[in-house]
Amino acid sequence: MSTLEIRGLKVTVDTEQGVKEILKGVDLTIKSGEIHAIMGPNGSGKSTLAYSIAGHPKYTITGGTVTLDGADVLEMTVDERAKAGLFLAMQYPVEVPGVSVSNFLRTAATALRGEAPKLREWVGEVKGAMEGLKMDPSFAQRNVNEGFSGGEKKRHEIMQLELLKPKFAILDETDSGLDVDALRIVSEGVVRAKEANNLGVLLITHYTRILRYIKPDFVHVFAAGKVVEQGGAELAEKLEANGYAEYVSA
Repeated sequence: MSTLEIRGLKVTVDTEQGVKEILKGVDLTIKSGEIHAIMGPNGSGKSTLAYSIAGHPKYTITGGTVTLDGADVLEMTVDERAKAGLFLAMQYPVEVPGVSVSNFLRTAATALRGEAPKLREWVGEVKGAMEGLKMDPSFAQRNVNEGFSGGEKKRHEIMQLELLKPKFAILDETDSGLDVDALRIVSEGVVRAKEANNLGVLLITHYTRILRYIKPDFVHVFAAGKVVEQGGAELAEKLEANGYAEYVSA
């Protein structure tokens, strides 16, 4: 059982108008096997939370702590965070020209496991993950995210999740740009990874449609840089019916 604990997290970002505080004291605890959904209006700081945990240099931590099983995440480099068991699925994955999906995944697995996976076993792992995500085998030879559709990018992110087996996954609007079929397939991949590895999930989304497939244990409403309400799956239904107006005006 692992625990990702966020306490009093405050984050600023430099803008043309000067330094702006985005996160204003976020408290959140996620344990292995739990699914936490963060929902909130645009500009509330949801993605800032994701990228700050992952170590994006754009964001400056001005207060609070993030620990993974007691270890100080904020003192780790980006690759150390990944090796400790953190995984970020980005809303807009970047292209990596000249690097095939196959080489990218095996290099990442080697870094995390400390040795290269045995080739025959690795081929089987990759094949299984691709079949589960309804991906053509030729996909493995394409360059990472180069010319990928939105759905292909998201499937590739979830394929990484299944193969790299982190302790915690932060999914930043994984449902954006997906049609109904792709949403179901991607969601099923997240659920498989969660069940296979007792994965803890922090799922950032605007909408409840993905929560029909990835059932949250906890729902947190994010507004003005902090958690303003939390509850169970029923809270997501309330948000679907009423929107975020009461939190924005508060």
